Amino acid sequence: MMPLQGKLRPAAAAAYSSVMTALAAVIGYLELLMPINMFGIPGVKPGLANIVSLIALYMLGPVYAYMIMCVRVLLLGAMFGNMYSVIYSLTGGLISITVMLILKRTNAFGAAGISAAGGAFHNIGQLCVAVMSLGSLNLVYYVPVLVISGTLFGCLTGVLTVILIERLSKSYAPYMR
Repeated sequence: MMPLQGKLRPAAAAAYSSVMTALAAVIGYLELLMPINMFGIPGVKPGLANIVSLIALYMLGPVYAYMIMCVRVLLLGAMFGNMYSVIYSLTGGLISITVMLILKRTNAFGAAGISAAGGAFHNIGQLCVAVMSLGSLNLVYYVPVLVISGTLFGCLTGVLTVILIERLSKSYAPYMR
């Protein structure tokens, strides 16, 4: 995978991050249309919009990954959600990207493993918000379900990310310094 952080011209980096933000918002919107019980477990979603954040983390750097995730969450929250959905999503997203960034810097895991950890920690972050907002530890029983689903879907998004990064790397060449 070819990291492009610092190698893209500023205008190209801005253009790519804008397109990636729009793509993440569209994918996030499509996920909002999925029924809440789609996989037989309430609240479990594949997190396909996180593919864009992971691509940004690998190709553009952590600042862009955080920015794209935050803008996507705020945009979707303002258009289709409420303050609680924004808080849940931002918390999960910030924790997820932070964990993925830390694991990426260790060079001990590939994109699928990093994405799996990000998926699991995204769900854990959202569960922590739920426990704090409801003031009840009864939700802790849901941890295994969320960790397993987050890990499985994280692996899937990680594999898709690797495929997309390989293809995207070829298209970046003309815009490099």
